[in-house]
Amino acid sequence: MERRVALKSMAVAMGAMAGLPAWASGWNKSSLKVGILLSADQSAVLKGVVEAIIPKTDTPGAGELGVGDFVQKMVKDCYDKKSQDTLAKGLETLNTQSMKDFNKAFTDINRAQQTQLLTAMEKSGDADQKAFFGTVKNLTIQGYMSSEYVMTNITHYEMIPARYHGCVPVKQ
Repeated sequence: MERRVALKSMAVAMGAMAGLPAWASGWNKSSLKVGILLSADQSAVLKGVVEAIIPKTDTPGAGELGVGDFVQKMVKDCYDKKSQDTLAKGLETLNTQSMKDFNKAFTDINRAQQTQLLTAMEKSGDADQKAFFGTVKNLTIQGYMSSEYVMTNITHYEMIPARYHGCVPVKQ
């Protein structure tokens, strides 16, 4: 590598490192919005779905930890347009089926009825419904297990494991 190229690369890297804190300090929860993938009604149904997959027990449920927003953000940012459409269509199908079977929206029916609808969707012969449920289920588990609450209170994640305790009293 030539010296000029190396010096130019180092100068660019130093400039980026100097500007990064100023750029990142403006971040807050409102500036990192989920994005507009789903309507408010669809977001509420998605929150109900993730809560039905991992309900609240002695630990918070997936809906309470904001896993619905995680699922929506992951599908919006990491999945193709077809998968995004499958998510929106699956939520609409779920809500329509709930209205047809129970005369109530998915968010208004009880947990047993929600589980019944989700089980029927999982066992459905329709490939889109299976894809919807599989995607939401996998992302719900991923979002729940990587949430701050679970990582700190249940799995006791340590960023740097195997600490070294140098000064430990020794018994004779």
